Parts: sequence; C-alpha cells; structure tokens
Amino acid sequence: MEKGNHSASTEFILSGLTDRPELQVPLFVLFLLIYGITLVGNGGMILLIKIDPRLHTPMYFFLSNLSFCDLCYSSIISPKMLLNFLSQRKSISYTACVVQMYLFYAFSDFECLLLAVMAYDRYVAICNPLLYTVTMSRQLCKQLVAGVYAVGLVDSMIYACFTFRLSFCSSNIINHFFCDIPPLLALSCSDTRINEIVMFILACCIIVSSLVTVLLSYVYITSTILKIRSAEGRRKAFSTCSFHLTAVVLLFGTLLFMYLRPTSSYSMDTDKVASVIYTLVIPMLNPLIYSLRNTEVKDALRKAMNKLLTNS
Repeated sequence: MEKGNHSASTEFILSGLTDRPELQVPLFVLFLLIYGITLVGNGGMILLIKIDPRLHTPMYFFLSNLSFCDLCYSSIISPKMLLNFLSQRKSISYTACVVQMYLFYAFSDFECLLLAVMAYDRYVAICNPLLYTVTMSRQLCKQLVAGVYAVGLVDSMIYACFTFRLSFCSSNIINHFFCDIPPLLALSCSDTRINEIVMFILACCIIVSSLVTVLLSYVYITSTILKIRSAEGRRKAFSTCSFHLTAVVLLFGTLLFMYLRPTSSYSMDTDKVASVIYTLVIPMLNPLIYSLRNTEVKDALRKAMNKLLTNS
C-alpha cells in the first residue's frame, strides 16, 4: 500500500513485539503458556460458578461475566499474535483489523464497567447488608450486565467508525502486535485531531466514570468497615473486597497510564509493554486473584475436585 487511501488496501502488516528472530520462538512459548493459563483459569471459573449452588449470588454472577470478558478479551489478541511469532509475513486483512479493533475496545469497556458494577455490589453488601438480596435482585443484575454490554458495543462502534474513515497513504505497517488505534493514527495521512479528541473524551467517559464509581463505593465501604468494633469483623468485611480491589488497581492503573497520559510522552515501545499487561497478563491473573484470595471459591474448587476424583 505505497500510495492511495485505505479503501484500496486489502491488508496491514503487524510489526509485532520485536523484530529479533532469535526471540520469536521463546516469546511464542511464553505467550502460549499465558494464553493456556488464561483459558483454563477463566473457563474453569465460569464452570465452577455455574455448577456450585453456593456461588449463585450477585457477586459471582458478575465474576462469571468478568471471566467471560477476560477469556474473550485475550482470545481477540492471542491467536493472531501467536501465529505471527512463527510467520514470515505477519499480515492481517483490512476486515480482520476492523473486527479485531472493534471487539478489543468493546471487551475493554466491558471489563472497566463490570469492575465498577462489582464495586457497587460490594458497597450494597457491606453498607446495606439487610437490603442486599432485595436491592441486588436477579433482574437488576441482568439489567446491569446488559447495560455494560450495550455501552461497550456502542462506544467501540464509535471508535471503529472514526478510525477507519481515515486515509492510510504512506505505509501499511502497524507498529504493534494487534490493531490498536494509536499506531493506526500514526499511519494516517488524514488530519487525526478529531480522532484524538473523540478517543480522549470516550476514554474519559468510560475509564474515569468507572473509576469514580469504584472510588466512591470504597469510600463508603471503608467508612462502614472502620465502624465495625470487632477486629475479626473488619478483617472479614475487607477480605470480601480485597480481590476485587487488586483487580481494579491492576486494570485501571495500566489503562490510566495508557490513554490519559500526555501525547508528548507517547512511546510505541512503552505502549506495547503496557498493552501486553492489560490484554494478556491481567486476563490471566484475574482468575488466580479471585480463586487464591477467596475462601468460597477455594472451597467450591476443592469440592468439585473431590467429586471428580470420587466419580473417577
């Protein structure tokens, strides 16, 4: 695609994480392992929540949706990335690039908004425990998740429409391991100022609003926990939030660094490292965080394993 606009192009070339040939196979093995753990961890979490009646609560309903998002989130990026480690020509079709970018931003939004919904769930459980089952009804939980998906799909559609209306004249080489907006804007010969403004506003709307919901929820949660007289009671109350808070810090810390930093400090190499963390590493870590730090999940897993061993 030496000259012309994007309507004439049929593919892009992904530069990947590195151009050093000796690192391709070791990186393939590393990220294959990460992807395998992600599939097993998140798939196992979904299955465990489904089969154990003790986990049929609002918190675990949201957690199963978070695991589904993590599983899909990683699967949007990992298969193509793994294939490119072993390929000489790391191409992606124009249509596949559009689809990958659209789904990536949709599931990114789902993740942020679900963590905000889960923070609200923890707020109700700790600050209004007597009204928890009434407030967090099954119908409300389904409506909240449906709202999360609707907002993410619409937001991602706006991203895709604004990005792929641009012309790409000078090169078709995307300096990244997947179709992300910043490297695509760097390829464009069109004026990208409107895209940058729209991207910043939408990122603020999703990331900041989700983060504010989380922070406000935890202000009330902390205030309520500090009023508990028993040290054991405070410990138990905080333990129900600790795994969620860990997931929040990991995801929002990375996203704030990625999308809300000044453009003058933008570096594609730094962007790639941060992208690996929130697209591949965090989806792998989330089920480990929720299982290793959650007594109910560990008990359910132990029960499922004992039942499996007994039947075999």
